[in-house]
Amino acid sequence: MSTTAIIIGRNEGKRLIACLASLKAQGSEMVYVDSGSWDNSVAEARKVGALVVELDSSLPFTAARARQAGFDALAQTGDLPEIVQFVDGDCIVVDGWIAAGEKALREDDSLGLITGWRAELYPERSVYNALCDFEWHRPAGEIVACGGDMMVRSKAFVEAGGFDATVIAAEDDEFCVRLAKVGWKLRRLPQEMTRHDAAMLRFGQWWQRAIRTGHGFAQVGWMHPPYFRKEQLRGVIYGMLLPLLALWGLMDSAVLFLLVLAVYVANYIRTKNGLVREGLPYWEAWRHARLLTLSKLPNVMGMILFHWRRMRGRAMHIIEYK
Repeated sequence: MSTTAIIIGRNEGKRLIACLASLKAQGSEMVYVDSGSWDNSVAEARKVGALVVELDSSLPFTAARARQAGFDALAQTGDLPEIVQFVDGDCIVVDGWIAAGEKALREDDSLGLITGWRAELYPERSVYNALCDFEWHRPAGEIVACGGDMMVRSKAFVEAGGFDATVIAAEDDEFCVRLAKVGWKLRRLPQEMTRHDAAMLRFGQWWQRAIRTGHGFAQVGWMHPPYFRKEQLRGVIYGMLLPLLALWGLMDSAVLFLLVLAVYVANYIRTKNGLVREGLPYWEAWRHARLLTLSKLPNVMGMILFHWRRMRGRAMHIIEYK
């Protein structure tokens, strides 16, 4: 089986160089799709022999658009590989992953997609990086969806219709939903696949990323109900209704304000205890739970942003955090 990696990036600099080197070491052919970089990304990709696609800046940049453009460029060569490995340009592909993914697909013809574990390169640099590292380590086995680092059969990709360029967040979930609908299975292998450099060192970056997440909840949920229904409901309750009740309480009823505060404290404790049960040390669960409890506020902002754009017929522009 032949595999070609499709790498997407925008001003990733040294991170992209490391990504390209990790794939070259595994003998993978490469396509690099650039979304308006002004650093040396394009030159570095060409240096290692990658087919380079530079997206037209007159259209909104999205990860989905970039991944689809990479696949389309491969198809236009007339030599479409059996398998494509999608990877973000800020990730290193772990040595041996390409061979492991190919083996899994070779052994089970019903599999359309294989993924593995993504790890954060520098979780010690910030609580935000550490939270990413925790979020990405999900159980192995049959799955409903995965992140953007994925190995996909070209046949399955075409049958599912590829990526929808209008989806600016959770585009990987949206693709996975359609892949399953046309009858393909998805599986996560119990091994490391990529190592990611989130480079998320400031609260503002985390907040912006959480807004993007909320936008994804709303957009993909709108396209494929009831997908993300629970996430949207939590956002509405904890990110909008309870804050409004708290404001009302501050102006008119101390009892109401204290009741809302008690609900947030209970939610925080429940989240913290859940993280401890999942194996996090108490001190780490404590600081992660704070962010997860707070995240509903930017999540609901992202949800509102999507519906505002949708109702006004506006383009879905990418929300960047770095």
